[in-house]
Amino acid sequence: MKSKRPIANFPESSSVGPRDWGEELLLVLASKKFTMKKLITKAGKKGGLQYHRQKEEANYIISGNLMLRYENENGKLEEKIVGPGEWFHFPAGCIHQEIALTDVERIEVSTPHFNDRVRVEAWFGEDDSEGLPTTLESDIEER
Repeated sequence: MKSKRPIANFPESSSVGPRDWGEELLLVLASKKFTMKKLITKAGKKGGLQYHRQKEEANYIISGNLMLRYENENGKLEEKIVGPGEWFHFPAGCIHQEIALTDVERIEVSTPHFNDRVRVEAWFGEDDSEGLPTTLESDIEER
């Protein structure tokens, strides 16, 4: 008798696309629920100072040290260094930036919102000429 329940899935990883900071591999996509990715960031590389309109993300550090910059409750940027065995969560709307102090390997679990990015360096008097630009809200893709 065949089961009518879902069965285990062991998907192949796939690249999310070229990244000048390292590599982003999609490990699991549970449609309309969550994604699980493996991120490898090269030492010295950083993401944009940004927030997401819809996407929430949580990360677990496997190896390396990552400096997190994030907006505190007073609207000021704070810094925190995280390393192996530590984790963090950025809710939608939370301004954040990740800077690799060493090569970093981590696992990210997030909502399945792709192309959701608002760059905010200018709000803090910083240059935003590097990295991926702000996307339009209409460009957000929920897979």
